[in-house]
Amino acid sequence: MTTIRNKMEKWFESLARLIYHNRLKTLFIMFVIIAAIVSQLPNLTIDISTEGFMHKSDPARVDYDTFRDQFGRDELIIIAIRSPEVFKGNFLKKLKELHEDISENVPYIEDITSLINARNTRGEKDELIVEDLMDNWPETPEDIAVIKQRTLENQLYKNLLISEDSKVTTIVIRTQTYSSVGTDSDVLDGFEDEAKNLSATNDKLYLTDKENSEVVAAVNKIADKYRSSDFEIYIAGSSAVTHFLKQSMIKDVRRFLLLAFITVGAFLFIMFRRITGVILPLLIVILSLVSTISLMAAFKAPIKLPTQILPSFMLAVSVGYSVHILSMFYHNFRKSRSREEAIVFSMGHSGLAVVMTAATTAGGLFSFSTSEVAPIADVGIFAGTGVLLAMVYTIILLPALLALIPVKIVKNKKDLSEDTTIDRFLAKIGRISTGHPYKILVISTVIIAFSIAGIMKIRFSHDVLKWLPKTNSVRIATEKIDKELRGSVSLEIVLDTGKENGLYDPDILNRMEKTAAYLETLEAGKVFAGKAWSLTTILKETNRALNENQQEFYAIPQNKKLIAQELLLFENSGSDDMEDFTDSHLSKARLMVKVPFVDATAYTKFLETVSDHLQKTYPDVKITVTGMAALMFRTVVNAIASMAKSYIYALIVITILMVILIGRFRIGLLSMVPNLTPIIVTLGIMGWLQIPMNLFTMLVGNIAIGLAVDDTIHFMHNFRRYFEESKNAKLAVMETLHTTGRAMLVTSCVLSIGFFIFMFASMNNLIHFGFLTGLAIILALLADYFIAPALMVVVNRPIKTVN
Repeated sequence: MTTIRNKMEKWFESLARLIYHNRLKTLFIMFVIIAAIVSQLPNLTIDISTEGFMHKSDPARVDYDTFRDQFGRDELIIIAIRSPEVFKGNFLKKLKELHEDISENVPYIEDITSLINARNTRGEKDELIVEDLMDNWPETPEDIAVIKQRTLENQLYKNLLISEDSKVTTIVIRTQTYSSVGTDSDVLDGFEDEAKNLSATNDKLYLTDKENSEVVAAVNKIADKYRSSDFEIYIAGSSAVTHFLKQSMIKDVRRFLLLAFITVGAFLFIMFRRITGVILPLLIVILSLVSTISLMAAFKAPIKLPTQILPSFMLAVSVGYSVHILSMFYHNFRKSRSREEAIVFSMGHSGLAVVMTAATTAGGLFSFSTSEVAPIADVGIFAGTGVLLAMVYTIILLPALLALIPVKIVKNKKDLSEDTTIDRFLAKIGRISTGHPYKILVISTVIIAFSIAGIMKIRFSHDVLKWLPKTNSVRIATEKIDKELRGSVSLEIVLDTGKENGLYDPDILNRMEKTAAYLETLEAGKVFAGKAWSLTTILKETNRALNENQQEFYAIPQNKKLIAQELLLFENSGSDDMEDFTDSHLSKARLMVKVPFVDATAYTKFLETVSDHLQKTYPDVKITVTGMAALMFRTVVNAIASMAKSYIYALIVITILMVILIGRFRIGLLSMVPNLTPIIVTLGIMGWLQIPMNLFTMLVGNIAIGLAVDDTIHFMHNFRRYFEESKNAKLAVMETLHTTGRAMLVTSCVLSIGFFIFMFASMNNLIHFGFLTGLAIILALLADYFIAPALMVVVNRPIKTVN
């Protein structure tokens, strides 16, 4: 293996000479390739939707898309208005103005409902009248009293349009199911790229993330004009939450990049004391990042919540590779005064190690590529690809730039790579780790055992609302609406009888009515059904209206022909509300259930109970449970399964790579100890601090182990070189720390800073992710400084000779 390694190092030296003598050709070829990749960048899209967490082929996603095609979009914007007196003339007038303002000035609205135009079904002699509640505007207190009575007596309005205490009313907005892209030339501005994607795939394009944001932004702008102390407005619903998540993401990414570039740039300047030492690594970062994002655009992978970590991640990783090459280059250049020899030396010394570290980091990330959670799979695929691109740019582009850009020899000016203070610090670490190896290993074992106890306390979570700060307006609004109107998101149940006019059967309608009544009493922990309604509500209203508006007739007729007649009468009344609850063949029925926006893991017991009830109640009917609540729960199920699988894959892949790259089976296996220890300790801290395992924190383990391996490879790679020369493990450790140890310190600082910056995020999940990943990188450095040397000393004990 030593011969093979030496040959590979010689190959990197030859490559460096080739690049040096063909630097202009190299730069031209590289920039042509990069330009071709970056040309795809304008096609990049954003998708923050709940269904975006699933692959298009996921059965839950397929069911949801089928549901949307039939019944329309279930994501709502709920505007709740609180007032001491809802049923007062001034309030109702202001409510009407707000309703009309939204209806006229907010784009992409499919339907808007409030007390102003709520369905009011009544009979007048032999005529069925389906009208708006306030078709005849109430002018007098007596008129308002009639409206109030009708509102409070209507079961459909309760917890949908009016709260139980009558102090909160709502305007419910349902947006268009499909995007306007390609349907109206006036609204194509800004959507040309999405239109291209649509025509290329011939798929129906659902309302885009950009269109959804336009709707929510317009609603907020209008609402601001009407807010007052006696007209408090709260805007919630999954569409609003999605919009605010997107806004937070965009703001955070901008902040991260700015802070990261400033911090890392300052750190590089302090380290190298040269402008080129700052510009060149950051150039590699920018090219790697832009290329990675462009590949996402080329493969039609939109930016989603988890993929927002890519910029800071790519910054940290790319800088780390450049630092290893540049530190060796400047060190040799100062001594040899030959640019060519310095480039050759740095590539021969660190080129193989950079490739090895990139391979293991990418291997850890690619383990996510099989995830059932779509954005997590995207992180694995494109972050892994980005790492390999950063490696290629570092190995090929960086030497070419060093060969072309003027680099002065700085005299009497030491950079961090020659800092004697760091030398003394590393020497002390070396003496401790090699002088007390057994103590270090025992202490490490105790820490690992304590961490495993903490891991047992980790809980899974997918609480999107809690990602937002407590002061966020949409979080406040959603929590308030969940409390006062009993729910802000939907659980959708589709019952397919498989027969045309199957819903004329009184038996199936009776069962639907019993299900709705049962669900409204159901409560499991934080989850409850605030309201459940279906086609039976329309039928009961119609039956009552046709029987002189007598309340005792608010029931389902038990005659098939009568049901058919009444539904036909309702359909001919001019209302299109039946389309929301059944198909044109009356074979499918939609049962809408309003539930609170809570942690998706809390839905487990509730959904199990609902599923059991449906299976028992409808053995002869095909049942589909979908909607926002079901999708959020499915995301958690997918995440848990994917995390276990990806962690196992990462462990296997990285272990195999370590064995192959280090060249010895036993040393390769032992090298996994300092790699796994920081992950176990980080997860333990996560458990003890009660930080939940969510779609972001689940990335910590794989990303951290991929990055932790980098330093271990550099340590083991150089330890073997020095040990083969001296046959003395302690001496080899000291030499390794004095050479590679400096670069390990710098790259670990840069990497940890790149992730600690996430702690400045506005979303809690990103704060936790940044803290845990940055901590894992620091722990990985400590493991390589103490545990790895201790293991090498114990394993490579000098053989005592017998006289």
